[in-house]
Formats: sequence, C-alpha cells, structure tokens
Amino acid sequence: MDNNTILVIDDDRNILAIIEMYLKKAEYNVKTCERGDLALRFFREVQPQLVVLDVMLPGMDGWEVLSQLRAESSVPVIMLTAKGDTLDRVQGLDLGADDYIVKPFDPKELLARIKAVMRRVSQTEEETARECSFEGLTVSLDNYSVFLDGRQIEMPPKEIELLYFLASREGKVFTREQLLEQVWGFDFFGDSRTVDVHIKRIREKLGERDAWQVKTVWGVGYKFEAVK
Repeated sequence: MDNNTILVIDDDRNILAIIEMYLKKAEYNVKTCERGDLALRFFREVQPQLVVLDVMLPGMDGWEVLSQLRAESSVPVIMLTAKGDTLDRVQGLDLGADDYIVKPFDPKELLARIKAVMRRVSQTEEETARECSFEGLTVSLDNYSVFLDGRQIEMPPKEIELLYFLASREGKVFTREQLLEQVWGFDFFGDSRTVDVHIKRIREKLGERDAWQVKTVWGVGYKFEAVK
C-alpha cells in the first residue's frame, strides 16, 4: 500500500478538482475516479491508504462500492455526500465507513478528518505490532529498546520512536513535517531540523550497514530501506 495515496471517488469534477488541490498542498498523492462501477478496479490498481467516497455515483452507488470494498479490504473510507440524513450516516457507518462528511463542506475540514482517521488507524496498527526486526537489528516500543547484533544500544525515547516509526514502515518516504506530526505530535512547534538532528544521532549509533539503512531522500525527507 502506498503510504501517501488517497483515492477520491466522485462524479463532480469541480469537487474532485478542489479536493485534489487541497490534498496535494498537504503533500498527498491523489488519484480520482468518477464512476462507481469502475471504483473497485481503480482501488485495486492504486492500493491507496484512504478512500474518499461519494454516495451518488453513476454505474454503482457509494453504498454498494463500500460494501464490495469491505469484502476485500479494511482501508479507511470517508463517505462524502449531499445527504445529511441521520439514517444515511448510520447506514454508512454500519457498512464500515470510518467517517462521514456532508456537502457542501470546507476542504480544510475534510483534510482534518482525513488526518484524524489516518492517525487513528496508525495508532491501532502500532498497538498490535510494536516491535520490528531486520538483520541484526530489533526495535521495540513495548520496552523502548534497540538491539544491534544482540547488544542493547542506548537511545533516548524520541530517537527510538523515530527509528521505530521509519523501520515499521520500511520503504516508505516521509517528509520532515510528516515525521514531526507523527512522532512529536500536532502540538509540537519546533524546527523541522529537529528531525535531521535525531536522524544524525541514530545513524551514528547504528553505524553503516549493507542490509539496511536510514536513507535520505534528497528534496523530500527520510525512509528506512532494507535490501530485498
């Protein structure tokens, strides 16, 4: 699954253009689809992290798309519709939607809801998988430890959290702003160079490795990369 891709399914091209503009400004990769009967094919091709799904669609309505989607995936879905009736909202949640927003809407509110849903999903994933291992390296948030070749490496909590966040999402690239948001939290007002300093310290403690590395993606940010 592409960590940063959102699939927006809506037959209103003006709404698609507005959503795409706001999400791209927030550094999301955006894919769009205008028909319900093509939505599942797009979903399988794109493998997004989250889906924004309109209810009123040509070919197949959003309820049926959601129902079929839930038969094969637990990817987060935010329903987007002009209907504000409570029964519609309940139906969407019963079918497995993660959130529901009514048209007309403020794009900033949609962006906030997307981030909130992703944050909840990320927290749930971490609760069930709080340790990751690669050749010679084990990082655990259960007891806040890092072991390198069987020897414990002393690191402060934030370095461990940053290393775990990257390593548990091996191969995925994150900007400094995303790392500040996910590791330090929304209420952190520090400089993005804070990330650079922590990465430098982590690299110094782990040393050079052929099997894996914390890699700089120039002009973007960082990722943890393992040799396949």
